[in-house]
Amino acid sequence: MKFFKDHQNNENRPAMEAYMKNKFTFLGIKAPERNTLLRQYRENYGDPPSLNSIINIWGLEEREFQYIALTFLDRQYKKAEIERITLYEQLVVEKSWWDTVDTISGRLISYHFLKYPELIDEYSNKWITSNNMWLNRVALLFQMKFKEKTDQERLFKYCRLLSESKEFFIQKAIGWALREFSYVNPKAVESFILETKLAPLSKREGLKKIEKSS
Repeated sequence: MKFFKDHQNNENRPAMEAYMKNKFTFLGIKAPERNTLLRQYRENYGDPPSLNSIINIWGLEEREFQYIALTFLDRQYKKAEIERITLYEQLVVEKSWWDTVDTISGRLISYHFLKYPELIDEYSNKWITSNNMWLNRVALLFQMKFKEKTDQERLFKYCRLLSESKEFFIQKAIGWALREFSYVNPKAVESFILETKLAPLSKREGLKKIEKSS
């Protein structure tokens, strides 16, 4: 997308790439400017005309284009057809890192499952047992928007299944998911953490809100 490439900032690029462990190339457009440019783009050209157009944006090399594609997908979540879950799953395992995966799980998939709860069993059970760490992370985090609708039994079961993982992103996700649910049911979360063998990182993250409140 030439509109965004014309605003490439080579001074910002090295730091942005280093922050993402040099896994991706960047245009060097920081989030505030990217959001401003995206508004200007939409005023001038409108939203992409089709889902394929958004997927093509996702496929571009620079990392900013994945963020832009997710923003366009997020604008469509209310009218997303049930089959779009397969696209979300595909995007989780493509160009994977926490920045895109957490947006996909915490917004796109979360809202999609709230709209189509009949999908939850099939997909989340598949993801939690997958050999792909990022799908595991999604299974832990997709209920982040559920609040009182959170399936406590599922959440605790999934945390137990991955409790012995040595992966930082899994240990962190367990703690994050538990901390978020502690806003809804702090006693259940505290009891679960005290009774379950979890990584220290998971325990610290899960107890943050509870300890502040005590």
